[in-house]
Amino acid sequence: MKTRHVLMAVTITAVWGVNFSVIKIGLASVDPFVLAGIRFTLCALPAVFFIRKPDVPWRHLIAYGLVFGVGLWGAVTLGIKAGLSSGIASLVLQVSAFVTILLGAAVFRERISRYQRAGFAIALLGLGCTAFITDGSVTAAGIALVLFGAVSWSVANIILKKSAPKDVLGFLVWSSLFSPVPLYALDLAVNGTAGYTELASHIDLAAVLSILFQAYPNTVVAYAIWNWLLKEYPVSTVAPLSLLVPVFGLLGSVAIFGEQLSATKLLCVALIVAGLVVGLYGKRVATAIAAPRRNPTEANVRVDA
Repeated sequence: MKTRHVLMAVTITAVWGVNFSVIKIGLASVDPFVLAGIRFTLCALPAVFFIRKPDVPWRHLIAYGLVFGVGLWGAVTLGIKAGLSSGIASLVLQVSAFVTILLGAAVFRERISRYQRAGFAIALLGLGCTAFITDGSVTAAGIALVLFGAVSWSVANIILKKSAPKDVLGFLVWSSLFSPVPLYALDLAVNGTAGYTELASHIDLAAVLSILFQAYPNTVVAYAIWNWLLKEYPVSTVAPLSLLVPVFGLLGSVAIFGEQLSATKLLCVALIVAGLVVGLYGKRVATAIAAPRRNPTEANVRVDA
């Protein structure tokens, strides 16, 4: 990837990481599915009236809207409500990077290098360490829901790659049309009418700002750029960058909610970042280290000749 594109991707992961804490702020006064539903309503409206429908089949727009809006963010929002801390949620969601790479190899025949395999193994070890966090920031229901969201994100990435839309912003806006209704219906099925009748009296400025952040900087802008990167580069190159999200996610949770960073949590983050470095830059680093060893030999050969 070009340097400026790497920097763009890192900025996006920072926005996504902080977003987990922003979601938790909104959940203080709004039901999970309603919160996610309003988010995607704002993503679609009024933009859909000003942005032309992308030249992709309707089935791709519908599938992406359902998988991304309901499967990913509906599940993650509910997982945070179920007791998983925003920092840990951002960490667990990174299982998506590995599932995406496996799906990319299966669907698009993209090659997985030995450095990527080693990096993934190290990062998975970091994710496995979350099982030993015992400070109350982890719940079984929360983990299960966020893992479901991780798989959904991977499927959404493949749908996007398969669709290959020329207008990624239009794709995101139009696909968002198909997220709100199922989310609102799920809330009605789970919580009855309480989430709607109490919305006007319970919602506050913090929740409004939370929804606006989720809808625009986090979704419309960040995902439009991310989806463009997925279109320009192999899935196996872009997806591992999402492993930076838990770093920013934990930092955001510490800054906003005072989440404690235990030795176990720090070990999880260290292993995940190490996996990212090995997976993305292992080959480049190995080549740079080997180059000085080859150059003297090559120089001697030229002199002898």
